[in-house]
Amino acid sequence: MKDILKRLIPDSLRSKSSLAIIVMAAALVELTSAVQLFYAKKGIQDEVEHRAESELRAKSLEIQNVMNVVKVAVENMAWAVEQRLAQPDSMVAITQKLLADNEYIVGSAVAFEPYYYKSKGRQFSPYTYKHEGTMTSKQLGTDQYDYHNMEWYTAPMQSGQGHWSEPYFDEGGGEMMMSTYSLPIHDATGRSVAVFTADVSLDWLSQLINARRIYPSSYNILLSRTGQIMACPVESLVMRQTIAQVTADMKDTTVRHINQQMMAGKSGQATIRNSKGDKNYVFYAQMDGTTGWSMAVVCSHREIFHGLRWMAINIFVLMLLGLVPMGFIIWRAARNAKRLQTVNAEKERIASELHIASEIQKAMLPKTFPPYPDCDKIEIFGKLTPAKAVGGDLYDFYIRDEKLFYCIGDVSGKGVPASLVMAVTRALFRTITTHESQPERIVSRLSDTIAEDNEMNMFVTLFVGVIDLNTGCMSYCNAGHDAPLLISKDGQHIGLLPVDSNIPAGIMQGWEFSRQETIINDGSTIFLYTDGLTEAENTIHAQFGDQRVLDTARAAFAHEQPRPRLFVEKMTDAVQAFVGQAEQSDDLTMMAILYDRKNQKVEGQEPSIQRALTLPNDIATIPQLHDFIDTVAAEAHLDDSLAMSLNLAIEEAVVNVMNYAYPQDTMGTVNVVASVVGDWLQFVISDTGQPFDPTQQADADITSSAEKRPIGGLGIFLVRQIMDTVNYKRSDGKNILTLRKKKQNNTDYDF
Repeated sequence: MKDILKRLIPDSLRSKSSLAIIVMAAALVELTSAVQLFYAKKGIQDEVEHRAESELRAKSLEIQNVMNVVKVAVENMAWAVEQRLAQPDSMVAITQKLLADNEYIVGSAVAFEPYYYKSKGRQFSPYTYKHEGTMTSKQLGTDQYDYHNMEWYTAPMQSGQGHWSEPYFDEGGGEMMMSTYSLPIHDATGRSVAVFTADVSLDWLSQLINARRIYPSSYNILLSRTGQIMACPVESLVMRQTIAQVTADMKDTTVRHINQQMMAGKSGQATIRNSKGDKNYVFYAQMDGTTGWSMAVVCSHREIFHGLRWMAINIFVLMLLGLVPMGFIIWRAARNAKRLQTVNAEKERIASELHIASEIQKAMLPKTFPPYPDCDKIEIFGKLTPAKAVGGDLYDFYIRDEKLFYCIGDVSGKGVPASLVMAVTRALFRTITTHESQPERIVSRLSDTIAEDNEMNMFVTLFVGVIDLNTGCMSYCNAGHDAPLLISKDGQHIGLLPVDSNIPAGIMQGWEFSRQETIINDGSTIFLYTDGLTEAENTIHAQFGDQRVLDTARAAFAHEQPRPRLFVEKMTDAVQAFVGQAEQSDDLTMMAILYDRKNQKVEGQEPSIQRALTLPNDIATIPQLHDFIDTVAAEAHLDDSLAMSLNLAIEEAVVNVMNYAYPQDTMGTVNVVASVVGDWLQFVISDTGQPFDPTQQADADITSSAEKRPIGGLGIFLVRQIMDTVNYKRSDGKNILTLRKKKQNNTDYDF
């Protein structure tokens, strides 16, 4: 063959052909290398964008969460300030309560307009702040600290709305870097008379912003709405210069455009060169619409593509050695690597977002068991196993007024949309049941809220129950959910609780949900679950079914009564054994409630103090009630703050009785018996009037004026917030309202 080629192709031609082949191979090597570098660079750029966007989203979620918590806390407490404008000395207790219940709030003030209280002078602003782990209260307004000219006061007073202030050092106040959320306070006529504030320290912002970096040399910058630097790696710049001042001498004018975009609250990315000529990528976005804060992530081009440069050199050498075969292999490898890199980057981004969503969802559900170690009447355990990273099942419970409020639900669909509806449903349950005790009204209000603007047509099957822990009376409302199991203590009686076939919540507004009621015997267990239990499928698509649920429950109670945690675990083991290797197709949620009054501790103590008072059905006699409460408080050695709160709670309860238990022009009496047993204060208010349960009254609309607001609704709301327990019963033709308060809870007021 070689001889034939020598005879057919001249030496000169053979030499030129070899050179041409080498040149072509070299060109192909260079072209292949360039193509690979192009795709690799694009992949890295995409990855940087995804990581920067994830970083901005994560920081934004954390900042928004803190700001929303602070904002909601102030708005929820504002009504208490407005209701007690006639009692200026009570403002300190309100600010103390706000700080005690919110870890992010380091200071709170109620700043009144000039000479609002003539006896208090021009500037009256009770202020409470945290200092070295303790709360300190003082008068904020002085000649040196004229808060009437400060942004946190003037802005909400002018706009009439809540306002986040620019970050500032509060010299003469909290003595720290902070931002303040201010809400105007209105009197009965609707006039703005004061500002209710919550201070948030900026120390946590620096820790949050610099907690992690997407690259070793990358850094994050947080700016206020005016461009003030709130957090950055150079501590000497924080709250001392604006971003415009820092970048004023930079030759690259792109940075000025970035500054303008951030000040306008916009998001985007850009490439700039610093004073040394180094190229940097900048990703920016607004953190929170209410504060106007913006964050930027700055990454070095040199660091991002450092590995790519070395890879290019090595690949170039190897490809030169391998020429065409190696070039072909590298080209194929580069194409596959590009595809794999894109897929992995996308999977990593999705996994990161789902992880954040899963953690948020888990944090919303009860996770401490046993939840009420001091309550011997009830024992609860719940468990949720989502089919995906996030799910649509939910359960919740808590105790108020010696009643257990609980729910379990299943949102239609799966994944992220269902998890969002789940979060809204759980939040609505907590919000509504704070002031509502009737399960059918709880479900109705929740359903109407979900159905409003429900463009996705999603709904929730829901079971809501309320158990009176003293009597065992359980009222409940079912909205298209699976009926719970009711199991006797010895396990001899196991059956489904009778439930009405109401529609699921969220399908339509105005549906009248029915209320049902039963008596739970001592030692009974209520087992609630979603259809992920009965519809769990094995590898041949057979379902677990209702009968297996009943059989598993009987087996669990065969020898002795299991505690709720053990019962749920036995049910879980049974489902897993049935399903085997089959993939979980639906979210699985179970909750067991054991009710047993026989386990409660008997106090066995005689009252150390007991006083009684009988009043005619006449509001003009209320001053006698005040004297009575003051006498009891003095004998029990209560502090003034607790005594004042008790006065308010008992007065509201007695006035409710006078207004509702006895019709107009009907004479009657109201009996008040006060006793002190150990650490507990107890007030029993009884009357022989018409049946009236104040704990079942509808919530007061605290957004309306005092003149338009119905009598009594706000009163019982205040009573609930001040007292630890509120319980009503009708016995022997009498209304009996029992209010209890633990003496140690001197600062535990929810107002």
